[in-house]
Amino acid sequence: MEPVLVSLESGVLHVTLNRPEKLNAFNPALHKGLADAMSRAESEAAIRCLLITGAGRGFCAGQDLGERDMKAAAIDLGSGLETWYNPLVKRMRALPKPIVCAVNGVAAGAGANFALACDLVLAARSASFIQAFVKIGLVPDCGGSYFLPRLAGTQRAMALAMTGDRLSAEDAERWGLIWKCVDDADLKKESEKLSLQLASGPTRSLGLIKKAIYDSAGNDLAAQLDLERDLQREVGKGKDYREGVAAFLEKRKPDFKGQ
Repeated sequence: MEPVLVSLESGVLHVTLNRPEKLNAFNPALHKGLADAMSRAESEAAIRCLLITGAGRGFCAGQDLGERDMKAAAIDLGSGLETWYNPLVKRMRALPKPIVCAVNGVAAGAGANFALACDLVLAARSASFIQAFVKIGLVPDCGGSYFLPRLAGTQRAMALAMTGDRLSAEDAERWGLIWKCVDDADLKKESEKLSLQLASGPTRSLGLIKKAIYDSAGNDLAAQLDLERDLQREVGKGKDYREGVAAFLEKRKPDFKGQ
């Protein structure tokens, strides 16, 4: 069974974590499948949006602890981060295309932070997010210590990380961790609808919107204004801008090509 299922439909690359018997926990094979999917997304112009979800009753339970050698004299957990998790998060954030995540069940540990690394997150009402690291004597990784305080604030981030308490999808929406909480039966429809909307949009513009929002975390106002100027100059030279203006004046739906 393939650990990651990938299919391209109408500009959307559907990426499904496919280890349902392990709640889609990360292992090297799953990491390799995600890396291959990212390579496709980076290289194929036909791919204009990614939609990530999990097979079965959970989204991702984090690292598969059953594959760890706990008998070793010294365990270097940093090597796994350097090899797999950190490059994945960096590639996701740098990808000039939107990434939608549909959380269909529990998202725990690295699985929770992998979801938060996506650009827009929808979650089923029964889903939950758990910073489970502290329960086994670890600290958040996969970007958790970066995403949590920026999305939820310092106090909430600290409490989630220090207690490992379960956060419901409804509270995750209320706290600003995710975009939207939807009824379980509507998750597939709503996430696909959003992904198709983005895939038919001005892809180049969406990629630069992503860059502007993420770069703002490290910029002061003057630097951000300069960045907006530079990005606007870039997209203003593209075909999608001309098409967008023409469609507005002609009172029709624009036909963006991602250029």
